[in-house]
Amino acid sequence: MITQKTITFLLVLLILGSTVDAQILTKKYEKKIDSLILTGFGDQNEPGGVFLISQKGKSIYRKAFGKANLELDVNMTPENVFQIGSMTKQFTAIAILILQQQGKLKVSDPVSKYIPDYPNGGKISLHQLLIHTSGIKDFTKMKSLSSIAQKDMEPKAMVDFFKNEPVDFAPGEKFNYNNSGYVVLGYIIELTSGDTYENFIKKNIFDKAGMTNSYYASDRKVIPKRAYGYHKKEYGFVNKTVINFSVPFSSGSLMSTADDMLKWQQALNQNTLLPSQETQKAFQKYTLNNGEKFTYGYGWHLKDINGIPDREHGGSVFGFKSMGVYIPDEDIYVIGLSNCDCHSPTEITRGIAKIALDGIKTSTGKP
Repeated sequence: MITQKTITFLLVLLILGSTVDAQILTKKYEKKIDSLILTGFGDQNEPGGVFLISQKGKSIYRKAFGKANLELDVNMTPENVFQIGSMTKQFTAIAILILQQQGKLKVSDPVSKYIPDYPNGGKISLHQLLIHTSGIKDFTKMKSLSSIAQKDMEPKAMVDFFKNEPVDFAPGEKFNYNNSGYVVLGYIIELTSGDTYENFIKKNIFDKAGMTNSYYASDRKVIPKRAYGYHKKEYGFVNKTVINFSVPFSSGSLMSTADDMLKWQQALNQNTLLPSQETQKAFQKYTLNNGEKFTYGYGWHLKDINGIPDREHGGSVFGFKSMGVYIPDEDIYVIGLSNCDCHSPTEITRGIAKIALDGIKTSTGKP
């Protein structure tokens, strides 16, 4: 007969076993991961970055490199807060699914249902905005962008800025990564929720996921442990170009930490924010009008590493770059954050994911 004491003992063994496996993995591959990161973040007197690897929700590698602030000579720490750029789109997409779950919108709805004067809005669905097939002009490619870059733009004014531009193609004909579509989605989040985008994300995602060090970006607010952003010029580093965050808005204006981004991934895995069947809508491959599938869901690129499916997305905004990779089959999450747009974590983060995947396969004897 199995006693409660026996069950407890077996559970402890399982927990200890997984911890030991993680420690072995980290020790064995730590130098390899360090070497890879140092190819892009090798000068400890330059702006740097933070990299984190987790398996099954537990951090197995977490390190900082370089400086968080050059002027004050402050070293980077794993707790520093970064702007995450286009990784914001993940949060916008999930916010839309939350509102759909609440019955306040449907992704099949046309844009004109919420913005009646949007040109051709009756033929563009929220679904097409989410998957970058709307054909509307990407405002980041407009020459006139510099005229508003430092202005405080209301969401309606931001949508008005690009909505009358000629479209690039008919809705659903092509996939073309597009920031404007996610700005429209942010405006619709405000219209349907009756709240600001900033408040909606905080209350419905950050607070529920326990992301206490994540924010809608601001250069004026005092943000504890902020990493300062930099550009690199021929003569050295300069502070990042100042923009008003109401311009990238829901396409790229959030800030977070490596630890909070792990909490984000855990909240998705554990269905903290949405029922599983709703969350999974973000991770499906969708089709163009001609039936062709492409590799983008709602806020995530759906690719693979060594033939193993992954979900990934990067971000780039003045002074910062970010990259996150999640491998569902092994529950591996890798996040890389950089405070200089001269140091991209994209390929390094994917490379780390490959190392982690190889390490787990080796330790478990998987083919």
